[in-house]
Amino acid sequence: MAALRDAVGRYGIWSAELHTVSPGERGEAAARLEALGYGAVWFGGSPGVEDAAPLVEGATGITVATGILSIWQHTPAEAGARFLELEAAHPGRFLLGIGASHAKLAAQYERPYSAMVEYLDGLDAAGVPASRVVLAALGPKMLRLSRDRAGGAHPYLVTPEHTAEARGILGEAPLLAPDLKVVLETDPGLARSAAREHFARYLELPNYTNNFLRIGFTEDDIAGGGSDRLVDAVYAWGDDARVRDRIDAFLAAGADHVALQIVRGGTPTGLPADEWRRLAAVLGL
Repeated sequence: MAALRDAVGRYGIWSAELHTVSPGERGEAAARLEALGYGAVWFGGSPGVEDAAPLVEGATGITVATGILSIWQHTPAEAGARFLELEAAHPGRFLLGIGASHAKLAAQYERPYSAMVEYLDGLDAAGVPASRVVLAALGPKMLRLSRDRAGGAHPYLVTPEHTAEARGILGEAPLLAPDLKVVLETDPGLARSAAREHFARYLELPNYTNNFLRIGFTEDDIAGGGSDRLVDAVYAWGDDARVRDRIDAFLAAGADHVALQIVRGGTPTGLPADEWRRLAAVLGL
């Protein structure tokens, strides 16, 4: 999967805020991120391929990925057809990230592992190369499926320790592109407050909480908005050196690429363009 590693580079930006802007502004954002030196932009928040297309069209080289397309919201035939259209127009620029979402978020949610296998069968039938698909995998079974039936894995809301475990399951070849949330705040109270505000929605989802328990956290860590230990493991915050160290920890644990998500406290509006620029400087892009 060397070509896929080269395509996404070491660092990318994950953003659900892209849903809040027009298609034209998405294209401008992709061009801005490309100019800053990021290798990929992950369109978060269950987008369809058509939602990501303006990002591909707005830039010339950056890889665009869905992070993630829900298998319950789009049929494999539909996703496959749109993938092939985008691939024909912009070869090698789009990566299809798919996931089984969560029981609380999907109207129809049953047998997620079997449903994912069937979805991959459908993508195969549609002509989508397995090497251009990554799975939102957390547990061992889905990680093995990422290894055997896809180009790799895009684990969300994880730690360096999980990344090391995932690399052990995937082996050397598949892409491992975990998400990491970044709070560009040095004050511990303010940083953890912003993180907990963002974290709250995820701590209501058993897929994530069960994964935290599986990798060594406790019920006490999960309660009350998340312990400092859990928050500090999942969110990078602090001065530039501390943030860079947290990002490097994922790479040292076996990640090929880190999808970086800016987290801001309060109710910010618009894209975090200033934070993307600052983070690029932290990374030396």
